[in-house]
Amino acid sequence: MPSIFSYQSAEVDWCESNFVRSAVIAEYYNTISNVSFFILSPALLYLNRQYCQKRAVPLYFVSGLLLLVGLFSMYFHMTLSYVGQLLDELSILWTLAVAYSFWYPQCYFPKCIKTRCNDKRVHRMAAVMVMWWALAITSWISDRWLCWLWQAINFPYFHSFWHVLIAMSLLYCCPLVIYFNVSYEMPSFKPKLEYWPSDSWPVVVPYVTLEEPHKQC
Repeated sequence: MPSIFSYQSAEVDWCESNFVRSAVIAEYYNTISNVSFFILSPALLYLNRQYCQKRAVPLYFVSGLLLLVGLFSMYFHMTLSYVGQLLDELSILWTLAVAYSFWYPQCYFPKCIKTRCNDKRVHRMAAVMVMWWALAITSWISDRWLCWLWQAINFPYFHSFWHVLIAMSLLYCCPLVIYFNVSYEMPSFKPKLEYWPSDSWPVVVPYVTLEEPHKQC
């Protein structure tokens, strides 16, 4: 019986052929594409540093867990081990649970958006986030369901696209959640969406700045 740490002991094997590019890395492109998570976490912390100064724990916690998601996913795709699969899946669940516990607003979130948010920049960011998310989900499904096609044309790399695209969607999702967290949980501050490097660029990274606290009477 193979060890749960053994190579290829996992219950899942993705479309990319194993040990083609390296003798020690099972799925080469699925492994290296997780570098996107190592870029995502420090980018979120740096760009949203004003929020971090006021509420450091949530963003540091979530960013740290996103680093673990990238690390464990890299280990899983490198070894295809059962332990790697468990670490990969559990780290995603823990990240979702922690983000939910920190950022779920006191009122019902969809109702708040419908009744209070008229900021076109927020609508734009949400639309772009959904676009990245839809592309990521499409890549994941394509890798699972159309593997025969991608292998036939020698392009079985859609799961690696999933890693990059879901990281891109999180670059939009996290500032969106921070925006509403400030709006509803930090009423003395007014959140403002900014774009890096500039509004005029065709591809931008959003972040949240905080305007000065309102003067109290």
